[in-house]
Amino acid sequence: MATNSPWHHLYKTKRWYRLRWHQLQAEPTCRLCKALGTVEAANTVDHIIPHKGDETLFFDGENLQSLCKQCHDGAKQRQERTGILPGHDTSGMPVDPNHHWNRG
Repeated sequence: MATNSPWHHLYKTKRWYRLRWHQLQAEPTCRLCKALGTVEAANTVDHIIPHKGDETLFFDGENLQSLCKQCHDGAKQRQERTGILPGHDTSGMPVDPNHHWNRG
């Protein structure tokens, strides 16, 4: 969460705190670590599709995923910059659902 963003105030609302709490209760482990075959406690709630201030997208529970701080600050940021989710599962398959090996 960028503290200088024009939508920073949304993260300080009671509605967000409740939504965040419910997300971490429903999905207590990191989704990306799980895809990689490991288990790590989640402590960050991430917007799957960046909201860029769109309140409908911001408060959409279907647009949330639980991540550990390392995945949120590393792999997820890289995915947003490059469009590619880095990493592979224990069988060697890329975790990026858009990777050509994972298509039909």
